[in-house]
Amino acid sequence: MSELFDWFAGPLAYPFMQRALVISVMVAAVCAVLSCYLVLKGWSLMGDAVSHAVLPGIVLAHVLNLPYAIGAFAAGLSCAVFTGYLTANSRVKEDTVMGIVFSGMFGLGLVMFTKIETDQHLNHILFGNVLGVTPRDLIETAIVAGGTLLVVLLKGRDLLLYCFDPNHARSIGLPVVWLHYGLLVLLALTIVASLKAVGIILVVAMLVAPGATAYLLTDSFDRMLVIATVVATSSAALGTLISFHIDGATGACIVLTQAVVFVLAFLFAPKRGLLRQAGGVGSRP
Repeated sequence: MSELFDWFAGPLAYPFMQRALVISVMVAAVCAVLSCYLVLKGWSLMGDAVSHAVLPGIVLAHVLNLPYAIGAFAAGLSCAVFTGYLTANSRVKEDTVMGIVFSGMFGLGLVMFTKIETDQHLNHILFGNVLGVTPRDLIETAIVAGGTLLVVLLKGRDLLLYCFDPNHARSIGLPVVWLHYGLLVLLALTIVASLKAVGIILVVAMLVAPGATAYLLTDSFDRMLVIATVVATSSAALGTLISFHIDGATGACIVLTQAVVFVLAFLFAPKRGLLRQAGGVGSRP
């Protein structure tokens, strides 16, 4: 019993692990909430697109000596708006447009990254550096994550109706266009908040796995929010501790933990679990 306690409590004796645990849980919470809306809306690929598209903005912010968050937010929002414009004004479907835009912007960011002389810390933007966060990083992440959660709290029902049935939302007078771009802004802000923890590559999993897991476990959106938040925050805490003990990449450990939880839900969910369904079929007379 004491060994188990030491396994959990031992890493917390180090200040950098304390900060890593706090920022991981904060990022996991905001990603989990937004994940539910993205899964319901079918925008999982949009999270992938925006997360990759922030790279040129980050590199440009580094060149101009601006906070990375400003460049990331501007680039991510530009990608989302450009994707929406192309979808509305061309015959190409939205998923195709997203693939073209995000891959193009990510390629531009990689070219800029390789051509600009800088130290190696920009690599952490790709894969995260949760063990290297500073108190200032904690404050910045808390402001962005807290602001995002506050907006969702205030406009959650409108966003839910828009994601579930945009035509009905329009018919009752909701500002569908504003809700559309508002959700994109929240997505960009969430990705900005996640940069330090998991980077722009792994944040895609953080924006999809919690909502997808909760979707398998309940039919109620309110319970879906709770389940997704619990899954994401507990996976973030456990993944951070695992990374300390195995000396592995923290962001990757968090994402792998969430993936394991999703697989378990996929297999054993009470109504939709694969093994449950197979058992139900086999038990019929």
